Amino acid sequence: MRLKIKPSMNDTKLNRSQHYIQLVLEIYKRIPNSRKITAKEIQQQLSEVGIVRSERTIQRNLTDIAQFFDDVDVDMRDKPFGYSRRSRHLLSHGPQEAVLLSLAENYLRYLLPVNLMKTLDTVFNDAKQHLFPTTSNVKERQWLKKVRFVSEGVPLLPPHIDNEIFEKVSYALFHNRYLSLCYTNANLEQKSKEVMPLGLAQQGSRLYLVCRFRGHINERSLALHRIHKASISTFDFAYPSDFDLERYDLDGRFYFGEGEEIRLSFCIGRESGYHLLETPLSMDQHVELIDGGYQVTATVIDSLQLDRWLRGFGDEVWSIAKEECTTKIA
Repeated sequence: MRLKIKPSMNDTKLNRSQHYIQLVLEIYKRIPNSRKITAKEIQQQLSEVGIVRSERTIQRNLTDIAQFFDDVDVDMRDKPFGYSRRSRHLLSHGPQEAVLLSLAENYLRYLLPVNLMKTLDTVFNDAKQHLFPTTSNVKERQWLKKVRFVSEGVPLLPPHIDNEIFEKVSYALFHNRYLSLCYTNANLEQKSKEVMPLGLAQQGSRLYLVCRFRGHINERSLALHRIHKASISTFDFAYPSDFDLERYDLDGRFYFGEGEEIRLSFCIGRESGYHLLETPLSMDQHVELIDGGYQVTATVIDSLQLDRWLRGFGDEVWSIAKEECTTKIA
């Protein structure tokens, strides 16, 4: 990218404030490579990161940017005008990075704050440009069709998540702000609550918001697709030091458990149970060969999901026993 300084630029432009320069750079980095963007869209993106300017101000700065940055193009055939950048080849090391980013985009889409994902859009779009059919990267393009994440359960289509609601939830989670939510609970009842957002988790095709209802200390998991309305509060909160999302997961809370550890014992047929020799239930799992299969003992978190898993083997699993456990799983 080369900055074009015109000799005719007057003293006013030369003496623009530091705030103006910062705003210009914020706008510039939001102009994508592979598509056009309008002043209104940039205004919305800036607002999400706390930079509030009028659409007219953004338009005026875009005019300046198009004048002085030689990699910015303006499409003036229709209104509103569209702005785009000619590719600067962000992936300077070749198509390998393009493959990596194309795969990563699918799994980061709902795991990063919206404002960060929008910042990365230019990089992801540049990756797609590298893998266009018009390029010579045939093998790299084919690789995307040769790898796939496969679900262990029955594949389900993802539920619809309102983009506006996801953006508000993501923003409140990132900035530690309270949320006012209207949602449908597991009993199909309509509820309205003010919540403290603590974490976002993807389980299969579903997204869950881990939160605390205001005035309570226990955590709840709300399915994002069941949230009908979300409003970001002006009040923030100190993120609780006693909460850890990883621990919450390990305690089986996403699998309808309460974190209770048990010593599980069961017998399983040889063919059905062989995979447990390769992928054990826990670090302390013990397997004993018996007539017709294995007897398995392991320390696990008790949950409805565990019961469903055991029942899924049908007659291949028998002699199931659970005992309370006093030792903690590492």
